[in-house]
Amino acid sequence: MAPASPAPVIQPASAEGTRAVFAGLLAFNQAACGDALDDHPVNRVIHDDAGQVVAGIAADVCGGWLMVHALWVDDTRRGEGLGRALLAEAEQQARALGAHAVTLDTFSWQAEGFYLKQDYEVFGRLQDFPPGHQRLYLRKSL
Repeated sequence: MAPASPAPVIQPASAEGTRAVFAGLLAFNQAACGDALDDHPVNRVIHDDAGQVVAGIAADVCGGWLMVHALWVDDTRRGEGLGRALLAEAEQQARALGAHAVTLDTFSWQAEGFYLKQDYEVFGRLQDFPPGHQRLYLRKSL
């Protein structure tokens, strides 16, 4: 009988260790899918007259999907259509990059109504994330 392996030592990851995890996963995914999962950034901002960023979107196209990571509009500029314009621009860029759909998430106190007005549909909800609220997952075909 072979001797038992020692228990693994689990430690907090350094920045280098975290990069190694992502690099290993990327190599695994590329072996399975080629470059279909390569990220193509679709990040945009809007500046005010003083040059300050007042709205922006951080997203990328990966695997044929536009993945919106963040959409933000300064409180003083809400209701001006900036969020709608940024989302439409990102969707247009995603189509040009070959995307067929969009996915994003938001919280129950944020922008569910906004996304529903942009023809997104909720496909998942996590209850009590954080307690007393929901995290919503939405999608839209392009």
